[in-house]
Amino acid sequence: MTSSVPIFKLHPPVQPPHLLTRPRLLRRLDAATEPVVVVSAPAGAGKTVLLAEWSRGPAARGECAWLSLDGYDNAPGRLWAGVLRALRDVRPELPVRLDSDEWTLDAWLEEILPSLVAGLGGEGPLTLILDGLEAITDADAVRGLADFLTRLPQGFRVVLSTRHVPGRPVPTLRARGLIAELDQHDLAFTPGEAQTVLTGLLGSAPAVDISSTLYEATEGWAAGLCIMGRTLARSANPADTAGNVAHGRQAVAEYLATEVLFRLTTEQRQFLLRTSVLDELSTGPCQALAGDRAGVLLRELARTVQLLVPVAAGPSAYRHHRALAPLLSDVLTSEGPDTAGSLHRSAAQWYARQGETTAAVRHWVLGGDEPAAVTSILGAWEKTISAGRGARVSRWLGLLPPRTVAADARLCVVAAMAALSGGAPETARRWLDVAQLRATGPETVGEGSTVSDAAAVAQAVACCLKGEVLTADRLGESAVAGAMPLTSWRALGCTARGAALLWTARYEEAEALLGEATRDAHAAGHGLALVRALGLRALCALMAGRREAARVLGDEALEAATTAGLGRHFVSVPAHIGRAGLLLEEGRIEEAERVLTDAEAALAGSPRTGSEPHVRALYHVTRARLENARHNADASREAREAAERAADRCESPGVLTDLLRRVGGEAVVPPAVPGPQDLSLGERRVLRALCGPLTLREIASELYVSHNTVKTQVRAIFRKLDAHDRSGAIARARECGVL
Repeated sequence: MTSSVPIFKLHPPVQPPHLLTRPRLLRRLDAATEPVVVVSAPAGAGKTVLLAEWSRGPAARGECAWLSLDGYDNAPGRLWAGVLRALRDVRPELPVRLDSDEWTLDAWLEEILPSLVAGLGGEGPLTLILDGLEAITDADAVRGLADFLTRLPQGFRVVLSTRHVPGRPVPTLRARGLIAELDQHDLAFTPGEAQTVLTGLLGSAPAVDISSTLYEATEGWAAGLCIMGRTLARSANPADTAGNVAHGRQAVAEYLATEVLFRLTTEQRQFLLRTSVLDELSTGPCQALAGDRAGVLLRELARTVQLLVPVAAGPSAYRHHRALAPLLSDVLTSEGPDTAGSLHRSAAQWYARQGETTAAVRHWVLGGDEPAAVTSILGAWEKTISAGRGARVSRWLGLLPPRTVAADARLCVVAAMAALSGGAPETARRWLDVAQLRATGPETVGEGSTVSDAAAVAQAVACCLKGEVLTADRLGESAVAGAMPLTSWRALGCTARGAALLWTARYEEAEALLGEATRDAHAAGHGLALVRALGLRALCALMAGRREAARVLGDEALEAATTAGLGRHFVSVPAHIGRAGLLLEEGRIEEAERVLTDAEAALAGSPRTGSEPHVRALYHVTRARLENARHNADASREAREAAERAADRCESPGVLTDLLRRVGGEAVVPPAVPGPQDLSLGERRVLRALCGPLTLREIASELYVSHNTVKTQVRAIFRKLDAHDRSGAIARARECGVL
């Protein structure tokens, strides 16, 4: 049997021209001290080239035996006959001999394996390289190899090269610390190595854009990069970069078709083709397109093909390698014009059921079903914008053809609301102008509103963000009248008009409308409107001199912003400014500075620095007050000038005029320490309830207020009564005659 092993399988193949020496990987192999080394990567990753170069170097640790494996060796007798033949090439005195007919499991365990291990021990260092281990799938052959690898003698090691992620006994060896591994990420060329390879193939350094294009298309995959480089080198028209790259991609596709796709089973190949329309491969969408066995096939192909790249979304989520994706797309297209479209529509249905609107819209559009894409957007936009993710809605609309959006008044309103949530009122107004032209009937958009009524609310919000408070007041009045109670549209309309009333110093009217906005936003679950309404109410209370109400409302606004993940959205700025103003009045300058820093960060989150000039002016006024308290005249002057510039952009500065006048000569006077006489009516009610056995949550229920409101009022009671606990507060209140 030993004489039947072809001589070419016992030596490394001839190295290719333009070989790139890879010291980075050679050092990894040199440094490995483990008895087993596994080099696992897809076809064309450069495994054989790397090991051939390393085997000829001085660092291979003594003698080196080589065996190239193929399908013929996929039987235990032939495998071990080949292994022994390779070992005897460098160790002729090895006593073990094997004919294929002699191999049995009993003979292997009782005679062959013990004799082989004993014969390999006691000599100098020896390395066996098995190249192409993916060809060995026979159960007895795999078990025999596992037996051997877990019993290697001292000074002997095995290097395994495979296209598959190896199974038994690699996990066991890994757990014992007996294995070193190089995978596809290690073998991928770095950008610098790719540049060197391309320079050698082309005869001169390629332009940066060409090098980047090729590297991105191949992800550093050795075979793909070399194939595309050689295609460019042979081109008769080097200036035709696009055409040359296209030819290179075609050559790569032909290589992958031969080396990967057509070596798969029919079931595996169909799985790859049907799932090629997906950006991300995970069990759910793959089953929707390829049947119940999709999860099994996905794991199987991720292990054997290794051109399915893991993604960060989850431990069992992958994407197609960029070199493989074009091939799959071309083959799928050749099966029929509607095959891909049908798969896209099936994927869209699955993503829509999961609430993954971005993917659903993309697949509806690619599947040619724009009406379904529009339905998906109209069903999901309001909840998404209410959570402060208007940019995501804009991306959905960007997936549709522009003519589709512009032709549908409902989508125009959605686009306007997405722009408003990002602080872009001018963009919103352009969409609203188109919506007005497109509106043809009683179509509804969002919760319980016609397109015309919704557009009226959006116009009022846009005016408010532009600083046109007089117009916002006028438009907001009619918008609120046309909106259904307890809906997000009414919450937004009340907030817009309430803000306009606030900036014109009509505090009682503003508080009433903003209170209704709070109620409606709560009912509709609209986080954006809720945070904004509460924050404006806090400012309203502060400007009207109701400090404790401002404190309570500000706390609620900031808590709501944190809960909804809107702490860095511009709608949280009024609450931050109100909190900073209260802290300044109490002389807590450093705390006020931290809160203003948060306000500044939230303002920076708005892409349009000119939106909401009233809020921006008030921020700078508050900053000027803080710098006054620090006796920093220059910084105070700069802040005041910034406030004046913002106020100049307002249709009517309103209350800002008086605030700017006062901040010019403001001096900080330490506030009087609050005492029992400063307890508000609400705090006195809570204080009386504290005398009983009720918990704070039960007190909130009895008084018909929120739990957070009660907690805030209790903190205020403790501060004003100079108490640290419930019993101390009650005792102090009785001492002062409050109770």
